[in-house]
Amino acid sequence: MDRMIRCLTESSHIMACAVDSTYMVATAQQIHHTSPTATAALGRLLTGTSMMGAMLKDQGSSLQVKISGGGPIGSLTAEADCFGNCHGYAVHPEADLPLKPNGKLNVGGVVGRNGLLTVVRDDKGHKPYSGQTQLVSGEIAEDLAAYYAYSEQIPTVCALGVLVGKENEAQILAGGLLIQGMPGVTGDELEQLEKNAAKLPAVTKMLACGNSIEDMCDLALQGMPFKKLDESKVAYACGCSKQRVLRALSTLSPADIRSLANKKTGYAEATCQFCGRKYRFSEEELQCLAATVEKSKNNK
Repeated sequence: MDRMIRCLTESSHIMACAVDSTYMVATAQQIHHTSPTATAALGRLLTGTSMMGAMLKDQGSSLQVKISGGGPIGSLTAEADCFGNCHGYAVHPEADLPLKPNGKLNVGGVVGRNGLLTVVRDDKGHKPYSGQTQLVSGEIAEDLAAYYAYSEQIPTVCALGVLVGKENEAQILAGGLLIQGMPGVTGDELEQLEKNAAKLPAVTKMLACGNSIEDMCDLALQGMPFKKLDESKVAYACGCSKQRVLRALSTLSPADIRSLANKKTGYAEATCQFCGRKYRFSEEELQCLAATVEKSKNNK
């Protein structure tokens, strides 16, 4: 499992979250068989969404982040709980592009820049909140920071990195930083944060050099004394189940449910987009579900 920390400056004006998401991204790569560029794109979104989830205030809260940029990868979706556990998928995980002239993966190109970033936040006990912003670059970190600035008016610094081995694509290094101004933050504090961010090495470079996520926060919050609030383990985790799939199928008409079973095999199969788990439903189970849906509709 990966590790995440949250920190708060002594003034309580700046909150920072840092994560080493290497195993999370490697798991996503193994599940979805992503190309190197798609691994970097989905990995960045998973890392950012994981930290956004950990910033949620109420237990039981969750959020979904979707990016549709018009690039060859199609849309990207990630979901996280309030502990930072996350899962996601890309519509076209095989999409890839040649390296940029500087030798880096062309994440912005594969994601695209002409589209939207959408955040749906489900705060337990409250009406779900949805916010949307235009993509800035398709590089994801800038897009998440822009979302917070324009949709929620929260000054934010976001740094994300995914390194994919050139000789061995299974060699992954990934992590991120998410730093936000809290109520009462001063202009001087934001100016100091901007100066620190400008000098901050790439996340993967820091991790490759052996820097811990605590070291990353030290550099990002230099000149602003802070304390570590908490530390937790995070992972690529999916909460799908056969019952959840049944609930999704129950939104179909009884006739459609009855027609789902394959005539040759005698059963229907559904695959979770997030984790790849397959769920089988016998013709008898489908007939029973159709009858239940029919009865529910007749009683209304």
